[in-house]
Amino acid sequence: MNRRRFLAGAASLALATAGGQALARRNLWNPCRASLPPPIASHDLIRSAWEGLDPAQVWDCHAHLAGLGDGGSGITINPRMLSPLHPAEYFQRLFYLNAGCAHEAPGKVDQSYVERLHNLADGMQGGFKLLLFAFERTHDGDGRPRPDLTAFHVPDDYARNLARAHPTFFEWACSIHPWREDCVDALEAAVRDGARAVKWLPPAMGIDPASPRCDRFYAALARLDLPLITHAGEEKAVHGAGRPEWGNPLRLRRALDQGVRVVVAHCASLGQDQDEDAGRQGRKVPSFSLFARLMSERRHEGKLFGDISAITLRNREISTLRTLIQRDDWHSRLLFGTDYPLPGILPLISPRQLVREGLLAPAAVPVLETLREHNPLLFDFVLKRHLRAGPARFADRVFETRPFFDRTPA
Repeated sequence: MNRRRFLAGAASLALATAGGQALARRNLWNPCRASLPPPIASHDLIRSAWEGLDPAQVWDCHAHLAGLGDGGSGITINPRMLSPLHPAEYFQRLFYLNAGCAHEAPGKVDQSYVERLHNLADGMQGGFKLLLFAFERTHDGDGRPRPDLTAFHVPDDYARNLARAHPTFFEWACSIHPWREDCVDALEAAVRDGARAVKWLPPAMGIDPASPRCDRFYAALARLDLPLITHAGEEKAVHGAGRPEWGNPLRLRRALDQGVRVVVAHCASLGQDQDEDAGRQGRKVPSFSLFARLMSERRHEGKLFGDISAITLRNREISTLRTLIQRDDWHSRLLFGTDYPLPGILPLISPRQLVREGLLAPAAVPVLETLREHNPLLFDFVLKRHLRAGPARFADRVFETRPFFDRTPA
């Protein structure tokens, strides 16, 4: 081991063991507080966020499961995420588990993560639900799983069983690699078990959405009318196969042209991709501009959608957020999602920055900052309900996502 790598690992370990207290002092560590203080719980900012909505129609369509596999869940994580010698992955795991309030539960991380999620959902209005994501392993070009390239794996069975055990709060989405030999059989089994969608993260999972090898899976998705929720644009949170070009929104045309309902996660609001419509020499442009191009193509109306999870993160362009709020002609095609547990990572979202950009009223900041420490799901919901770009706001139908997940199989 070279000296630089050793010192980096030692420094990471020192930070980890000094850990939560130092981070908390710098407002980085979520204190994971319990029930809301009465003045916040009854605050007009929260009450008004629910006005005009039927809570039973409000589903968070983008929520991740996490853990260490210590509770019989079948979750696996890459050993790099457990080693201070790989500080980026190591601290990524610590922040995720802290955001899910499972960082101080040795031997019970899986259980603690779900209990916290259950309590947060219980703190929403009655009828609210979360769509919990399974997460497929990375596969190679022959459709074989590659654990060595997989950052983490959340089995379908685990997501399904949680939804069955807690039907008041949870629905579930399966995650199936389309190059698996049994992909169609697995999809049909998941639908029989109540899956509401399929979740992909193509660059990490090793999926080229434009490959003809996806066609039989797309045909099954269209026949079953099961939506595909897939990441597009740059991916920073999950490492895997390392093919960033597979996150290009334009590569989703193959699924759309076969009749699949496609939800572009985060509206491709981060990063740049090559303009493939301009040929091999096409320059790189914002991924969001390619998403907007797809949204403007009339043949994709009724098939192409976007979720608004993660759009308020500090690494997104404010102009993108402003556009999404102002494009009311898109609002019937946008779906509310939180990307939980990310709203619980304190540095990622700055209400004060949104005030400076004229998108949020200053009086909302102290309420939202307190709210986030107690219930990041409610924080994300209330924040997005109160965003304004001039007179424009997200329409009520953006948040009433439940009807989208009803199916009409062919």
